[in-house]
Amino acid sequence: MIESVGDVSAQRLNLQKKYTIALLPGDGIGPEVMDAAVHIVNSLPRVLPNLGIELQTHEAGAQHYRKSGEVLPRAALEACRSADAVLLSAIGLPDVRQIDGTEVQPQMMMGLRRELDLFVAVRPVKSYPGVPTPLKSDASIDLVILRENLEGLFASFGGGCVVHDQVATDSIVITRNATSRLAEFAFRLASRRSGRPSDGKRMVTCVDKANVFRSFAFFRKVMSETSMAYPDVQFDAQYVDAMALYLVQNPSAYDILVMENQFGDILSDLGAGLVGGLGMAPSAEIGPRHGLFQPSHGSAPHLAGRNLANPIATILSAAMMFDWLGDKHKDPDAKQAAVLIEEAVIRTLQEGRVKTQDIGGNSTTSDVAAAIADHLG
Repeated sequence: MIESVGDVSAQRLNLQKKYTIALLPGDGIGPEVMDAAVHIVNSLPRVLPNLGIELQTHEAGAQHYRKSGEVLPRAALEACRSADAVLLSAIGLPDVRQIDGTEVQPQMMMGLRRELDLFVAVRPVKSYPGVPTPLKSDASIDLVILRENLEGLFASFGGGCVVHDQVATDSIVITRNATSRLAEFAFRLASRRSGRPSDGKRMVTCVDKANVFRSFAFFRKVMSETSMAYPDVQFDAQYVDAMALYLVQNPSAYDILVMENQFGDILSDLGAGLVGGLGMAPSAEIGPRHGLFQPSHGSAPHLAGRNLANPIATILSAAMMFDWLGDKHKDPDAKQAAVLIEEAVIRTLQEGRVKTQDIGGNSTTSDVAAAIADHLG
């Protein structure tokens, strides 16, 4: 996901931009892993003095709902809309629920996605040195799961129906417009990457249930039509149940996996399990104008306040944020920030001395943040 940019000084065009980042620390372990990511971000000017960053923290989530009755205050939403990017850590607590019994996290996340038109969720699945995996093979894993973020089964969020306490329904929605822009994003991303680890072949794989449902057959059809404009990227398709098997058996055979929202929600957690767990799973949610970046994990309230949570997923999400900002603004400093953060994470993991419990160590959240910051350069 993150590309080397070479000599930054040679590329700079005497332009300097100050990026405003809206921070949403949220709930549970959210504030702790956010503090770790902020420590890294605040260390960047030491090595990239021309990179301007302004961090603005806003309250939102379950704790805020408990205090105020609001999950996502209008002021926080407007701050996210006006910021250059949003960095979120974790939202939701299992004991904080709305009147209908549902948790507050889906309301906030679906609200942000719809308001900011964040049509694609980007979930890298990448193996790092020194991180244990449940797989016997030590083959490299470097794939990206793309889930359509606004429709599919999630189009029923806030809808659906229950009839006489006997029948419940939710509907899946697949549109040509949403699938086309997802497909274009996938093929453009594949064109920039180095291909699948097994042989370097650039690939986009559509993951669906086209053998059973017309909606998924249509999804595959639109994906296939889009592939015609990208002859240098191989296109294939797999059923979602088979893909769950293939990801465990041979994950290095895949590059970009594209799927409907619910399928992506499920398989991205499976992917995280292959590379060390959710503490190693960053993500991005991207739209035409806005970008939101967050770890794939939840708020883990049983770890809250104990300084034990793995902050790497949040730190790598910050790296993805800078990579996106660099592309959007043609800013080599932001691109270099992304590279430096990931390289610092890799060096920390390679040394193996500073790791949290979930990946075989006994270090604290703040220990990991300090070690990564020291490796920035």
